[in-house]
Amino acid sequence: MKENNIETAVFAGGCFWCTEAVFQRLEGVHKVISGYTGGTIKNPAYREITTGRTGHAEAIKIEYDPNLISYKELLEIFFATHDPTTLNSQGADRGTQYRSAIFYVDEQQQQIAEQIIATLKNDFVFDDPIVTEITKLGPFYNAEGYHQDYYNQNSSQGYCQFVINPKLNKLNTTFKNKLKKEIQN
Repeated sequence: MKENNIETAVFAGGCFWCTEAVFQRLEGVHKVISGYTGGTIKNPAYREITTGRTGHAEAIKIEYDPNLISYKELLEIFFATHDPTTLNSQGADRGTQYRSAIFYVDEQQQQIAEQIIATLKNDFVFDDPIVTEITKLGPFYNAEGYHQDYYNQNSSQGYCQFVINPKLNKLNTTFKNKLKKEIQN
């Protein structure tokens, strides 16, 4: 999806609080929206998603400038900041809503995602098989307001300290050159 040189990427990598916090910090990322996609009912609510019966994944929609960060780079960061080898879980979060997934918006994104996964497999980056699904993006539903910008508003909470901070530490170490200037300083 392209609009005024802004493109869209949609990823699911466990709890959307985690993935949102990671991608918000990247140079070229204009907006990250937590939401739900990949399911069977319209306008799902969080209480329905948590049952695992709707088929939706907790996902993020990233609006980014491809002149500053590429889709390939976003995928490299995605794979480095979550475990793509655990089926329907990330850490203590369990259920299909926490699956690893790439929801592509066009054939080019699909091809890039497939190439990245093939490279990761060929290079034996992970000990276990990658289970990340690659699916065409369907309807994306924004999560409730209290889920948006969650880490930035609740960084002192236990979940943020123990689950999100290690991801941000890895991001800050491994992808320092991709961080927004105000975060690098």
